[in-house]
Amino acid sequence: MVNNPGPVRHLTAAPQPSSTPATLRQVMGQFATGITVITAGGPLGHGMTANSFTSVSLEPPLVLCCVARTARMHQAILAAGGYGVSILGAEQTTLARYFADKTRPAGPSQFDAVDWVPGRQTGAPMLMGALAWLECTLTNDYEGGDHSIFVGEVLEAQRGGGRDALMFFSGGFLQAAPPAARTA
Repeated sequence: MVNNPGPVRHLTAAPQPSSTPATLRQVMGQFATGITVITAGGPLGHGMTANSFTSVSLEPPLVLCCVARTARMHQAILAAGGYGVSILGAEQTTLARYFADKTRPAGPSQFDAVDWVPGRQTGAPMLMGALAWLECTLTNDYEGGDHSIFVGEVLEAQRGGGRDALMFFSGGFLQAAPPAARTA
C-alpha cells in the first residue's frame, strides 16, 4: 500500500535578482566586520585592507579571504603561493587606510612606510601591533563572481598584546572592546 503524500505542490520560478552592486554594497555595509590586512611576500609583495576574511575549519586549520580578480593582491597571492593576515587593533585605523589607498607605492616598497616582520613560515609581511597574525599556504582558489575565494591552510597563528578590535560598519571604522565579563 502506498501512503498518500497529500496534495502535489508545484515549484514556482525562482525570483529574479533585483539588487544592484550599489545596493548590495549598502546592504552588506550593515554587517559589521573585523578589519585585516592581507599580505603576500616575494617580488610581487603586496598588502590590502580586507574585511572579507573568515575561518573555515579547525581541522585542518583553514581560513579564506576574497580578493577582486582585478586587484594587484590577486596576482601577488597566486605568485607567492600563500598569504599573511594581520588582524588589526582599534588603534590601527591609519594602517587600514594606508593599505586601502590605491595611490601608495606598488610592490614590496609599500612596506617601507610601516613596521612589520617577515612571517616565519611564508615570509609574508606581518604588521606590528596587530591583535593577531596568521600565515597561510594557498590550498584552493575558487571563482566567486568578480572575486576569487582564496582558501589557505594556517601554518602559524599568533595573538598579539592588543585588546580592542578595529571594526568596519556602515562605511566607517569603529572600535570594539571585548565584553566586560571576558576581561574580568
